[in-house]
Amino acid sequence: MALSGPGAMILYYDIAPDAIEEHDDWHTHQHFPERLSIPGFLRASRWIATAGGPRYLVMYEVADVQVLSAAPYLERLNNPTPWTAKMMENFRGMARGFCRVVSSCGLGLGHALHSIRYAPIPGREDELREWLKVTALPALCAKPGVAGAWMLEPAAMPPMTNEQAIRGRDADIPWVLLVTGYRAGALSRIAEDDLRTGQFERHGASAAAAGGSYRLDYLLTAGECAPRA
Repeated sequence: MALSGPGAMILYYDIAPDAIEEHDDWHTHQHFPERLSIPGFLRASRWIATAGGPRYLVMYEVADVQVLSAAPYLERLNNPTPWTAKMMENFRGMARGFCRVVSSCGLGLGHALHSIRYAPIPGREDELREWLKVTALPALCAKPGVAGAWMLEPAAMPPMTNEQAIRGRDADIPWVLLVTGYRAGALSRIAEDDLRTGQFERHGASAAAAGGSYRLDYLLTAGECAPRA
């Protein structure tokens, strides 16, 4: 299992074009280290869109989804640093979800990632899960160029906080499928064939699936942020 824990927070968003460089500096040197100093935060990764969008996909892997509703995390959200408060004004179209990892396959983490956000047709949730867990994902993870794949489903609603109030209310995230690999071209072919919209619809998903391809931009673990003796 390539993810570090059974829970994750997933974010999709754009940044005002003239603030992209500062966003990446802030995100790397302040925001990620701050978040990973919170108990239960295990690993954070930032991905940049190469096809589709939005520009950023960010994932925080956590020891338990409850970490995302606990006091230490909420304290940071309600007391943003001056740099964080400044950057929040540049966020555009934020979608954020507190998710549990319901299925995973493969090993390791590749530099390329394909993301699909989708929703089940009411009453066909089990059918869609079964197709992905039993048939689709194991077949994908056996293909050359692929490292691993994970299914995530919403587990809790993110609360309104001072950070969110600055940037505006976040959109909710439905179910998410992430496929990572070491050959971007292999993932592109999978997106066009194995994971095309028609396949999802055939097995119980609504027609509103949204996909995007990404490259790994930055990754940090909690262990790297721990105080040194």
